[in-house]
Amino acid sequence: MKKLIKHAIAFSLMALPMVAMSADKPNFGNIRVVIGSKSTGGDTYQAAAIISEALAKKLDTNIKVDAVGSSAAFSTLKRVGNGSTIMIFHDQSYLGNLYGTRGYYDIFNQYIIGPTFAINPANAYLVPKKSPYNTLDDIINAVGEGKEIRVAIQPGGVSEIGYSAVKNAIKMKYPGQESHFIAVNTGSQADKNQQLFDGLADMIQGSLPANEQFTRLPESDQKAMKFVWLTSTKDTIADVNKNGFGSLSQEQIFSYAEPNVVVPMDAQSNFTFDKEFFFLYNKKMPKDQIAYIDKALKEIYAEGEIQKTFEKAFFVPNYRDSADALKHLQAKNDKYKQVLANITE
Repeated sequence: MKKLIKHAIAFSLMALPMVAMSADKPNFGNIRVVIGSKSTGGDTYQAAAIISEALAKKLDTNIKVDAVGSSAAFSTLKRVGNGSTIMIFHDQSYLGNLYGTRGYYDIFNQYIIGPTFAINPANAYLVPKKSPYNTLDDIINAVGEGKEIRVAIQPGGVSEIGYSAVKNAIKMKYPGQESHFIAVNTGSQADKNQQLFDGLADMIQGSLPANEQFTRLPESDQKAMKFVWLTSTKDTIADVNKNGFGSLSQEQIFSYAEPNVVVPMDAQSNFTFDKEFFFLYNKKMPKDQIAYIDKALKEIYAEGEIQKTFEKAFFVPNYRDSADALKHLQAKNDKYKQVLANITE
């Protein structure tokens, strides 16, 4: 039976159109992928490197990932319309515009939205291990009682959206008390961590890869932390690596996310946030190149190896073609725009 299954899989893959050998393949020269981060050690670079390596093999060309930062990436992409430069970033692309952050544009008007390809399910919020607050509900109720809770975030995007959602939930449950939930605007993850170490913040935005190591420390250690919330949807969390992450089991990871932790967004729905990575293109990029990248990525995901690579790096594989990605990301943009309207009206 196993041999029959293997033969069936092999035959199905052989039946797929092979991009590298296709007669209608556009002319791809060397491709530069600019990313909205300056770090070569962060999740954006890691996700971009994984997908670019697979895409380079499929297109039979060289692809170089360049960590130039968001402003430079957007500006470069606007200037180069021949397909030799494309961009990879995540939800910060549109959230930065919603928050009015300098250097961000309305990506749905200024660029072409390409495929989504992965989710980082690790977006998190943490408190000191010695904190009297053990859950997000504890924090919301404390603010409702008039206690001041300071949250270290990097303003204007992925780091801030969860903070905004909790502030909105506080406003719904304890109208007028949301002013006690205070953003401490800072920079990198190291900066946010330091705010917690120094007692200048009661909670920080972080991530599983960046902060899990601190959850292993004893409560007496100044750097010891504990998770209170993972923002991803239950469907995304259900697809995380079955081995968990670091010292956290999959079951422990589940305990920090919905439905175990719920943040109301309005009377009918709860807030969740998946940090999704996707491609962006110049408006003038040749349509045949855009369509061919969609085709190439579809084949890459059909082959199944890219999923294993992403899962080992604690990403959740998440392929949508350009058309579906546009609809999906526009819906997310509208959803989070409403969250921000609720706390600023």
